Amino acid sequence: MSIQANIEHKLASEYDADFLQVENESHLHNVAPGSESHFKVTIVSKAFKDQMLIKRHRMVNSTLQQEMQQIHALALHTLTPEEWQERAGKVADSPKCRGGGKNQ
Repeated sequence: MSIQANIEHKLASEYDADFLQVENESHLHNVAPGSESHFKVTIVSKAFKDQMLIKRHRMVNSTLQQEMQQIHALALHTLTPEEWQERAGKVADSPKCRGGGKNQ
């Protein structure tokens, strides 16, 4: 199973997410084609209610402890259903890669 599939499976199982999107953004970086090194996760769950952002991220990082050893970067957008609705189902784009010669 791919790293992306593992991330999707673990988060879906752990958080009963109202919305879950795992994007492999490795192609935006200076890595070999087909790499699984940079991911963006958007997850909407009631489990994040009354939790500070750092706590939410720690929860997800703990769930993905094994995958975190294999990847370089993980952008997290952890929202409650209410926050998701307030944002009209949108999260910020990941920043452009600034290292490794990709943009040079």
